Amino acid sequence: MTGWDGIAWAGWSDHAEVLARLGAGADPEWCGAGRPLHHAAAYGSPQVVAELAARVADVDAREHGTTALWRAVLADRPDNARVLAAAGADPWRPQLGGWSPGRLALAGPVPDLFPRPAGGGAATGATTAEPVATELTPTERETVRSGRELVAALGEFPYEGTGLACVAGIDAAEAVRRLGGQPLDAEYLEEFLDDPYAYEMEEGLLIAGATTVPGGCVVTQPWGYTPSTPGAMARLTAGTFGYGLYANPKSGNQGSIVRDGTVEAWDLHPGGGPDSGDSADRVLDGYLYRRSAVAAACAFAGLRPADARAVTGPADRWFKLPDLDYWEG
Repeated sequence: MTGWDGIAWAGWSDHAEVLARLGAGADPEWCGAGRPLHHAAAYGSPQVVAELAARVADVDAREHGTTALWRAVLADRPDNARVLAAAGADPWRPQLGGWSPGRLALAGPVPDLFPRPAGGGAATGATTAEPVATELTPTERETVRSGRELVAALGEFPYEGTGLACVAGIDAAEAVRRLGGQPLDAEYLEEFLDDPYAYEMEEGLLIAGATTVPGGCVVTQPWGYTPSTPGAMARLTAGTFGYGLYANPKSGNQGSIVRDGTVEAWDLHPGGGPDSGDSADRVLDGYLYRRSAVAAACAFAGLRPADARAVTGPADRWFKLPDLDYWEG
């Protein structure tokens, strides 16, 4: 028993509750599902963060490769980040993909979150004598600019239950041709789109839309997963590449990377933030598109839709797919 049993996410903002648990012997280092300071950094209040930071042996202790300060930056909790820095956490300590919390913050909504060392450009990390970067490169700055633009263009919209294929370098007509799509009767299509869930699931899974966007096209199925399946992605990515996304209502966003018909990566979680083992580029993308799975899928394929129409409809072309086993690549 760690003394944290039953605490809800909101509990990490309740200073009185946290103080009472600590007074009763709760472990400030471990709560059974990770480090309390990490949870507080992401979900809690500055008062709780300060309380826990004063009680742990190492304010920069890591969980899954990152510190509590990293978690605060990732969660857009600048007040918590400032408390941790004041408690001795190192903003410039490299973590995932060589990124430090300080550099990551430069790509976020509060770029001046941490003061940079005198002399500019580099600092000496707490765990290494080697200089570490304290600025974004020109390429990274452009990635941040375009990423913010893409997220803003798409906006916020419901996409749970939607299947997507974001494919580079082909337009909607070519996507339909590659999938062997056939035109739909106009009256039937109008009735179907008015209430797709009134139809049998097997019927709806064979109806999709394709829309040309800058950089390529998006194949969408707002009521199903077919565009993201291995079979559909293999056909769509011949000679090119793409990102498949299914916003599974039961288990969350599921992603895959397919290049020239071959699955390169699967069981990805777009919109969930950077992962351990990510390259430096992937860490930045993961940060920019956290909580924006559709933007992450589009960005990977180099697509720049002007709005959410390619995802939600009306599509450039609605069509019927051949009745095949799309789980076969």
